[in-house]
Amino acid sequence: MTPGSCSTGIHILLETLELPFEAWIINIPAGDHLRPDYLKINPRGTIPTLVLDDGRALTDFRSIALWLAETYPRGRFLPQDPALAARAVELLDFALIQLHGEGYTRIFTSERYIPSSEARHGQGLKDDVASHGREIVSQAFELLERRMPAEGYVVGPHFSIADAALFYNEFWADRIGILLPPRVAAHYRLVRARPVVRQVLAEEGYRS
Repeated sequence: MTPGSCSTGIHILLETLELPFEAWIINIPAGDHLRPDYLKINPRGTIPTLVLDDGRALTDFRSIALWLAETYPRGRFLPQDPALAARAVELLDFALIQLHGEGYTRIFTSERYIPSSEARHGQGLKDDVASHGREIVSQAFELLERRMPAEGYVVGPHFSIADAALFYNEFWADRIGILLPPRVAAHYRLVRARPVVRQVLAEEGYRS
């Protein structure tokens, strides 16, 4: 895991289940994700990674969240109603793909989107890419706003894997000054007020 990253959502799910686990901090700016010992566990060099008791590794948010939901049904991370469960997975994917994959990657790793032949233009192009990323995130939240319930969690009365994925994206928006629409903002406040979430954020170095 990396504090303040997408792995925060998995950290919240693990703490909600009160599961014993050992956390290993991966310093991405220092290149820890590219070290041979980490690539042996996760050849993709991504976070989060969850190594199971039998040694198998799950190497992305989606697979870990679904494994936790299905292995520990007491957590009620997926609704019993099949349509609502499918809705939770749909929202999970929206958070991971549209918000994170299409939007925030442009904001946080702008250099990935600049061809080497254009690298000489430097900061100007990076700023353009980051600005485009902010537009994608804002538009995605507006789309989400129209599909959010008026109050409560996103797929029923219980905190779900979709809530965990949406929360870290909302948390990023809050940190970098992207305005959340009213219903999305209410969801963010609801999840952030959970004692477990406050505990996780404090453990990861976020006190306010």
